[in-house]
Amino acid sequence: MNWAFTSSGNVTETYAAGLLRAMLEIPSPSYHERALGDYLVQAMTDLGFRAHVDGVGNVIGEIGRGGGPTLMLLGHMDTVPGRLPVRSEDGRLYGRGAVDAKGPLAAMICAAAAMADFPGRIVVIGVVEEETPCSRGAMAIRATLDRPDALIIGEPSGWSSVVLGYKGKLDLRYTVECPATHPSNPEPKASELAVDCWNTLLDLLGPDASHSVFDQPGATLCQLNADLTTATADLSIRTPPGFDADDLVATLRERLTAGTLEVRNSVTACRVTRADAAVRALVSGIRQHHAQPRLKVKTATSDMNTLAEVWDVPMATYGPGDSSLDHADDEHIVLSDYLRGIDVLTTAITELAHLPTRPDHIPADEAPLRIRSLR
Repeated sequence: MNWAFTSSGNVTETYAAGLLRAMLEIPSPSYHERALGDYLVQAMTDLGFRAHVDGVGNVIGEIGRGGGPTLMLLGHMDTVPGRLPVRSEDGRLYGRGAVDAKGPLAAMICAAAAMADFPGRIVVIGVVEEETPCSRGAMAIRATLDRPDALIIGEPSGWSSVVLGYKGKLDLRYTVECPATHPSNPEPKASELAVDCWNTLLDLLGPDASHSVFDQPGATLCQLNADLTTATADLSIRTPPGFDADDLVATLRERLTAGTLEVRNSVTACRVTRADAAVRALVSGIRQHHAQPRLKVKTATSDMNTLAEVWDVPMATYGPGDSSLDHADDEHIVLSDYLRGIDVLTTAITELAHLPTRPDHIPADEAPLRIRSLR
């Protein structure tokens, strides 16, 4: 028997914990994911996947060749900057990315590895640059791979919770230059115009704008560099479903008396219902492991937003880990929760094996995973 597997065909707890620890010990801040990617290709190959690194650095592993549904499990390899010592203590595993989001990605790999007899295909992907404004890894996946029959995004939801959706995001940059003048001159200064831009944005969003409410927009002044003659302000708006970002930008531009407003990034909000097949499969997995499932929406964004813009398929976000520890100096995952997450995913994958395939689905034994050129 392969030492990584139990007699029932599941990945051993020792192997699962060791895989995650090894992933944490390889630093992978955004734009520097290659070492982790190379490690995961080898680890997934050893577990029976057909694995490779694509043109932008994403790791893609595939298991199963049947003519049934294609299930995609997608998490991200990159982390925010800053190394944390990797250590185990009191049943917790500490390290940068333990919850955001190497823990969920490792859980996906372990759950899929036990599914060699899946009637279709399972594609597990570790993407690059999720923690950056443009999500280049997920953008490349949606441009080069056929859409799956179902999608699970790996982010920390908590092992007994499922995320139904995320707010969208609109990133703006305001720049302005003014002639040099004495501070007492009544003409507007660049710094004052930048502050006016921020205040105008808040006025347009209205008094109910809030980061704490899913159905309302919320704004952040991310960065302000300003003096009397030049100013640059980076503004980020988290947007609810149905929000008209184009109208906001057009109206804000009309209200500005000087300067330039640039759209740096825009992604729409996404939300599925509790009746979604991916949600129901995960809920079933949680219940089978003796917990009451919680359904959440989040006011941040994830690669679910990026993929939902073009793929209308059953999808949900799931992963072990406490999201309040994202980016924290004491980031850690409770190992028992991580192992429960693997069990929940294993059950969910088994349930999704019965999904009907799309009309344009090509059986995997007739064609390999199709990859289209980005050119």
